[in-house]
Amino acid sequence: MHVAMSSIRDQLPFDPFKAIISPRPIGWISTISSDGIPNLAPYSFFNALSSDPHLIGFSSAGWKDTVSNCESSGEFVFNVVTDELLTSMNRSSSAIPAEESEFDLCGLAMSDSQFVSPPRVARTPAALECRVVEIKQLADIEGKLSQTWLTIGQVVGLYIDPDFITSDGRFDTAKAKIPSRCGYMDYMAAGSLFELDRP
Repeated sequence: MHVAMSSIRDQLPFDPFKAIISPRPIGWISTISSDGIPNLAPYSFFNALSSDPHLIGFSSAGWKDTVSNCESSGEFVFNVVTDELLTSMNRSSSAIPAEESEFDLCGLAMSDSQFVSPPRVARTPAALECRVVEIKQLADIEGKLSQTWLTIGQVVGLYIDPDFITSDGRFDTAKAKIPSRCGYMDYMAAGSLFELDRP
């Protein structure tokens, strides 16, 4: 099968794009509003962009509270999702008024960040505290603006639960059991970890 993306919906009942670009890390982003309301939302278009400087980014379909808070405060926190936190992460995607907090909705405890104002999820094994570098409205190949905004942040602080640091000083990804986002309504459970040296 070989078709143009513009006609994919005529060929398949479901768009395979998100399923092909998978698995993806889940960008569980916490922010704080100008009124001091903590916000927490998951993003499936999220990833590390650079290690020098340490940049991460997520895109939002629509100008949502998270993007608005990133613009007003200039800060956000990425919280690692674990199998244990998966249900809470999913619930935090609920559409609720801006004056309400997803932390309260999900019954999640917060912990203070050290270098930014938004809190982190207390039970996350690791979190990256970020300052916003850029918020950009994305456009297509013809220059037509979309309703998707890309937020890029630079990591200025790091939290790791000491229980997830190995004896040789690494973050224990396998122990964290980090699930991944796939296409449709699908997720992938954490698999086995193996090393593959570069040539």
